[in-house]
Amino acid sequence: MTLVPLPAFNDNYIWMLLDGSHAIVVDPGDAQPVWAALMRDRLQLAAILVTHHHADHTGGVAALREATGAPVFGPAGENIPEPFTPLAQGDIAEALGLRFEVIDTPGHTAGHIAFFLPSRDGQAPLLFCGDTLFSGGCGRLFEGTPAQMLASLDALGSLPGDTQVCCAHEYTLSNLRFAQAVEPANTELTQYLAQCEALRALGRPTLPSQLAIEHLINPFLRSREASVLRAVQAHAHLAADAGEADVFAALRQWKNDFR
Repeated sequence: MTLVPLPAFNDNYIWMLLDGSHAIVVDPGDAQPVWAALMRDRLQLAAILVTHHHADHTGGVAALREATGAPVFGPAGENIPEPFTPLAQGDIAEALGLRFEVIDTPGHTAGHIAFFLPSRDGQAPLLFCGDTLFSGGCGRLFEGTPAQMLASLDALGSLPGDTQVCCAHEYTLSNLRFAQAVEPANTELTQYLAQCEALRALGRPTLPSQLAIEHLINPFLRSREASVLRAVQAHAHLAADAGEADVFAALRQWKNDFR
């Protein structure tokens, strides 16, 4: 299987998995780039996976389903263009002989889900996480709570370290600049930022990332680390005994306000 990020809108990626004759598409907010790729490579669309209800992830679903007949899989608790197969924690979405494990990841939206494809035939695992986990960051809390997002990131963070993180936006550079404000002495972060800046200078995506890297550089996966905890407490004037969800909430608010 070949993994392809299709640019859409200003900074979205619509992910495609290709086997040479068929494709699976994830979060098609715009049908046009998907349709162009299908036509160019003479591919048949086998399935559409949706992580959450926002328009920049669902806007092309109906047109693609109507044009191709491809089945749609999406979160049971959200308003996805029907008909679709509703999924929740522990369910499996099957397409092209692949079995995608569904993980509930509320926080960005109330019913957000992620799709995890375990390692197969020597290929690294894949995680399609929508707007829950970004490289160097996480999604804004539009509908969920800090405790929910922290738990969601814990669930994703427990996946194998070689998991390829296929998030839906090219937010990496801005996320890493914030991460440096939190952990200015993090040498892995400094090196990773330089690598990502070089990729973007060449017009190339910074994604997919790798989960092992995210554990080293992403403050939202590191909110319990002493260096991050000290920075958040100092920035937000938190009490020394503040709870984990309170620390995470303050970290997320710091990012919201960061310029």
